[in-house]
Amino acid sequence: MFTFTSFGESHGKVVGAIIDGCPAGLPLNEADVQPDLDIRRPGGNAASTTRKEKDRVEILSGISDGYTTGAPISLLVRNEDVDEAAYVQMGTKLRPGHADYTAYVKYGGFSDARGGGRFSGRITASFVMAGAVANKLLQIIGVEIIAHTVEIGGVKAKPVDIAAVKKLSFKDPLFCADAAAARKMQALISKTKDAGDSLGGIIEGIALNMPVGLGEPVFDTLDGDLAKALFAIPALKGVEFGVGFAAVRLKGSENNDAFTLKNGKIVTVTNNAGGILGGISNGMPLLVRVAVKPTSSIAIEQRTVDIKKMQETTIAVGGRHDVCIVPRAVPVVKAMMAVTLCDFALRSGMIPGVLR
Repeated sequence: MFTFTSFGESHGKVVGAIIDGCPAGLPLNEADVQPDLDIRRPGGNAASTTRKEKDRVEILSGISDGYTTGAPISLLVRNEDVDEAAYVQMGTKLRPGHADYTAYVKYGGFSDARGGGRFSGRITASFVMAGAVANKLLQIIGVEIIAHTVEIGGVKAKPVDIAAVKKLSFKDPLFCADAAAARKMQALISKTKDAGDSLGGIIEGIALNMPVGLGEPVFDTLDGDLAKALFAIPALKGVEFGVGFAAVRLKGSENNDAFTLKNGKIVTVTNNAGGILGGISNGMPLLVRVAVKPTSSIAIEQRTVDIKKMQETTIAVGGRHDVCIVPRAVPVVKAMMAVTLCDFALRSGMIPGVLR
């Protein structure tokens, strides 16, 4: 019921989103969307590209007198700091790790290859815009979503409680709640940047105050749709819920979450399931972790093929690129969680079609 269409390319004129299904009567303006865009914006930390974009959101439709009208909402940001020189220099050489080859074949060579075009992380600005609207709708039912960095390049943050994540993670440029680990991550990023290489990592997303009953099994399960939404994020290569793959090393007696009563409410003693049972939210915090691969664009020379000449060659990717995209992907993970949860909340009737 809550859908959005993403449009634009890395080096096109704009990147934007068209949201459909947002209830009428939601107070909304650019100030509700801008903070999350500022977090995702390039150039915000040492791991980020040197590309400088203002990313000032413009809302073009769907709002009247400060409220949503129920009509499609169109939002966009303009691409201003565009530099195609590096891509002209590379010509038709396929960049390892990128979608250059698959996109070339699928679209017959007509796809926009500049900066990755539709396959660039730049398009996630549209995800964040849609997520900001979804987050505001989720506030109606008290759902709060947070996300933070838990690992970069093998440097792992120590486990901290949710209160610490909320308090500390967004004070750190890498969005890591463990200050000691963050310092090690920063040092590793600097070293890797000097070597012309890149790093990946893991982001954890948490949805708090979850209602029981979100999810439409068997083919529209909550975890299934969340995974699909998260895998739309470029460079994301893995998703797990709760203890995830670690469950294979546990016995049933260790993995099962025992039920108990707390203040007259059914809860679980542990949360190994990550807040989802049978594809339906169980009221516990929803816990998801995503694996982000190292940035594909690196300055180190690599083997490749010139697709026009059909000759083997080498390539060193120039231009402006993130050493590690994990920090900038944090608000994107939060956004895609929000879009998915908002859709299920509307489908269940927990959020009404008209807000009064």
